[in-house]
Amino acid sequence: MNIVESVPGAIENAAQNLDVESDWVQKGGVYWFTSQQMDVRELATAMNAIHARFVTITATELPGNDGFRLEYLWDLGGKLLGFTFHISGNSIDSIYDLCEAVDWIEREVHEGFAIDFAGREYEPLLLRPGDKLGVNLREVAK
Repeated sequence: MNIVESVPGAIENAAQNLDVESDWVQKGGVYWFTSQQMDVRELATAMNAIHARFVTITATELPGNDGFRLEYLWDLGGKLLGFTFHISGNSIDSIYDLCEAVDWIEREVHEGFAIDFAGREYEPLLLRPGDKLGVNLREVAK
């Protein structure tokens, strides 16, 4: 299902603001933007321009040390918009300076997956002195 056909107005403008060719696909209650041409900072700027509200980031380690998938969710008028970024290393630009609401989740993903959100400083969130980054990547001894 193409989101432009199903949800008029501001969501259509979101695609135009991102200035890339793409389709929106509805799956699991989220309208997923399927372009790989997007930059996370351009995304945040476009979402701010249409007054979308940041919801969260979900991080998943890809199999075979192939990097990570980060899914950014935004709310626009009660509709969830999802944007997927695949990173081959462990770094992506921070959007904290564009959207303060990402502060906690960028810090949590940083500590849990050792992903560096470039361009920001970190205060400890859950880790204690001496703990190593990437707690979600290690097996926990039982």
